Amino acid sequence: MKSLKPAEIVTELDKYIVGQHQAKRAVAVALRNRWRRQQVPPDLRNEIAPKNIILIGPTGVGKTEIARRLALLTESPFYKVEASKFTEVGYVGRDVESMVRDLLEITVTIDKAREQEAVRDKARQLAEERMLDLLLPKAGPSPVARPTSDPGEHPIELVSSTGAEAPSTREKLRGLLRQGKLDSRYVDVETPDRNMPMVEIFSNVGMEELGINFKDMLGGLFPKGVKRRRLKVPEALDVLAHEEAQGLVDVDKIVKQAIERVEQAGIIFIDEIDKIVAKGGSHGPDVSREGVQRDLLPVVEGCTVTTKYGPVKTDHILFIASGAFHTVKPSDLIPELQGRFPIRVELAALGRDEFVRILTEPKNALLIQYAALLQTEGLEIVFAAEAVVEVARLAEEVNTRTENIGARRLHTLMERLLEQILFDAPDTTEKRVVVDSSYVEARLKGIISNEDLSRYIL
Repeated sequence: MKSLKPAEIVTELDKYIVGQHQAKRAVAVALRNRWRRQQVPPDLRNEIAPKNIILIGPTGVGKTEIARRLALLTESPFYKVEASKFTEVGYVGRDVESMVRDLLEITVTIDKAREQEAVRDKARQLAEERMLDLLLPKAGPSPVARPTSDPGEHPIELVSSTGAEAPSTREKLRGLLRQGKLDSRYVDVETPDRNMPMVEIFSNVGMEELGINFKDMLGGLFPKGVKRRRLKVPEALDVLAHEEAQGLVDVDKIVKQAIERVEQAGIIFIDEIDKIVAKGGSHGPDVSREGVQRDLLPVVEGCTVTTKYGPVKTDHILFIASGAFHTVKPSDLIPELQGRFPIRVELAALGRDEFVRILTEPKNALLIQYAALLQTEGLEIVFAAEAVVEVARLAEEVNTRTENIGARRLHTLMERLLEQILFDAPDTTEKRVVVDSSYVEARLKGIISNEDLSRYIL
């Protein structure tokens, strides 16, 4: 896990997210505490529990974006899930423990890819040797000395009349291969056939878990299949290199490290947690609301989740939850779950000034995105400063009069504003278009003034 300082984390988040300084600080401190805990003596380390966070605020203010950027900033295992996907154990649907299995699965996949990248050069060399074996004609026995199965015996050297010519032929072929002069040739490549019939099993333990274990169990009963593919040399080299890289990687070691990383530094972001809060008038079993809260409680408190790679403890996984909480309050969560989210941060609604900054300041600002898209057509688009202010003002006005969807309103306005330019861009002879306040007014004034139109179009 990267040992970023809280100020460094906030600075990185500022490059993409406007405002919400308090939420950025809370998340930055929580991440730094993960690193601090690793430096504490082992006897006290296990006693330090993570301080889970609830981000509260209307849609479109940056809650999910903060979590998404955190995943890119930190090297910690990270997984985002919507709470509304879960149902209570015993009913058809996903159980809450599946998010821990998914987190581990993602971590194993990423770690495996990283290890394969580390041995890429060696795998490429081995793939090249296999490719030369495929390209060389099978005229006679190889002149290369090969050891016998008994290590105590001396290797038997096979000598033929072409013994001096074969190595030079192989090296000549290697040179042609590296120069790309064999790229148009086809070769037959045999690769292990990993496709097996998948039997889906619905169970409280989770369909994905039992399904995979069932496949692994039956895998030893059937002979390993081989798939024969006819590929061009470059594509075949990539296939062989990937296969060799898989053989060079120690999967057991990767799994062990992944489980340790998930247990000690894992982060799970639970979005839409307000959707599992029961309304005051509900009666009877509510399997998608309070039932999920009861199932979520032991996972957040700390339990052992069974996965196909082995048991995973959740005691030190950091949970970050978020929700709009329009019709309910965080205090409507069951008391035990409230206690497991001690840090609560309210994100502010966005106004005109924030919209201007969102359009222009971030590295992935909307105006930069549209300029890059139109540049592919050879068209340069310039946004006047007063036009940006006008778009921000209209976004604030529409959010006030209709539903407040935060910064997402900018997407609807910009698409409506630039629709004609985007449509005509491939055929236009103009090389430069300027969007000013008069253009914004001409394109959007009619829709904004008609409340019914703005409600359905914007």
